[in-house]
Amino acid sequence: MKVAIIGAGITGLYLAWKLAERGYDITVFEKKEKVGKETCSGLFSERILEFIPQSAGLIQNEINSVLLHFPKKTITVNFSKKIFVLSHFELDKLVANLAQEAGAKIILNHNISRSDLDIFGNRFQRIIGCDGPNSIVRKNLGLPTPTYRLAIQGFIQKSDYSNFVETWPTKNGFIWKIPRGKEIEYGIIEKPERAKKLFKEFLDPVVKFRQGFSSKNLISRSESKFYYGVDKNKIKLNKLKTGIVPQGLIIPFHSLITLCGDAAGLTKPWSGGGVIWGLTSTEILLKNFPDFIKYKKEVRNFFLPKIIFSKIAIKIVYFLGFKIPWLLPKETKIESDFLI
Repeated sequence: MKVAIIGAGITGLYLAWKLAERGYDITVFEKKEKVGKETCSGLFSERILEFIPQSAGLIQNEINSVLLHFPKKTITVNFSKKIFVLSHFELDKLVANLAQEAGAKIILNHNISRSDLDIFGNRFQRIIGCDGPNSIVRKNLGLPTPTYRLAIQGFIQKSDYSNFVETWPTKNGFIWKIPRGKEIEYGIIEKPERAKKLFKEFLDPVVKFRQGFSSKNLISRSESKFYYGVDKNKIKLNKLKTGIVPQGLIIPFHSLITLCGDAAGLTKPWSGGGVIWGLTSTEILLKNFPDFIKYKKEVRNFFLPKIIFSKIAIKIVYFLGFKIPWLLPKETKIESDFLI
């Protein structure tokens, strides 16, 4: 059976690797000139080693907890599984090599169009869209567009091997600080219309005094006061990068074409992380391959309750954190990939 995988991100490459090992004729089409995602914080739970044991050599730092800085209370959230800091770019290259060694073909600089997909229907028995948030495969099938948030990240060249991440919740996301070992990363995930301005105000305390507390981007006066008490000095970042983060669960009812990973909107509602969720969906696909209908049903049954529960949980925690913080515990513990 000939299989076309559109997109050489981590889910597409992982599928290519595993399907090629089973003897399928796999071709991966990637629009970029090289493999490797560059806009990603690269925080993965230790589950990454279950999927890709070879990734152990890419670990830059280990994280055990996250500090949630609400305006009047900081909560320590401990992880039941360790979180590893890795380079997503290097992880993609690693899996690409594994896929090619297994016999998969990876074609770079090939920007797929809708007409290509019509032709592919004659050349390939199965087509899998792993082509990210703006999936052309999803659009060609006439499926709905997922909800988008904007992610921005930048770096400070300063060594930090702390074992915790810091976050500052915003209305529809959060700002973060990640110790990456040899450098420190700051970033934000928020609605596109709010992200850039809010991040700029966080990084530059001077903006606060220019604008006062009337910025419409902020939730409240207390939120503004809290953010700018973080660092009295302007935070100057380099290597600024941006990317969009989808949220949905959009998989077609189609026997020959399906979606996986970001193309299907499979990202965690609380953090926007999509690698472990994407790889989990690929394992479900591999289990049911080549039956895409069974895959759709199992993915829906597995992820939908988790998405609904986590969205409700986020709203409750954010409401309490900003409005009634004393009801929240000072310390708690969660499973970083699946809250339930």
